[in-house]
Amino acid sequence: MHFLKAISAIFFVLILTYTIVAISNDGWNLVPIFVGNLLAFTWNGQFNLDFALYLMLSGLWIAWRHDFSGAGIALGLVASVAGMLFFAVYLFVVAGRANTIDELLLGARKTKTIE
Repeated sequence: MHFLKAISAIFFVLILTYTIVAISNDGWNLVPIFVGNLLAFTWNGQFNLDFALYLMLSGLWIAWRHDFSGAGIALGLVASVAGMLFFAVYLFVVAGRANTIDELLLGARKTKTIE
């Protein structure tokens, strides 16, 4: 779990730095650029669609891991929008709390029902 936590920390710093530079270059104007690329049906659009679907899947996994509780749904929605800025921190925290890989992937309550 230490390796996963280290990777999460590195990814967070990397994406935060890149995000700060991107905002300073282009401003907060992400949505028109993102949607424009999607509607252009180019490789940039394909990548954006692939990434958006990944974000939705990661959000669904987080909500499922928390049994679709109110907090789980809220975390999933944040993950679907914030991407790696959120997911790296989330993974760092849950990897620190988990005792096994099963607990990390499934959540603590689900692993207790398996045993």
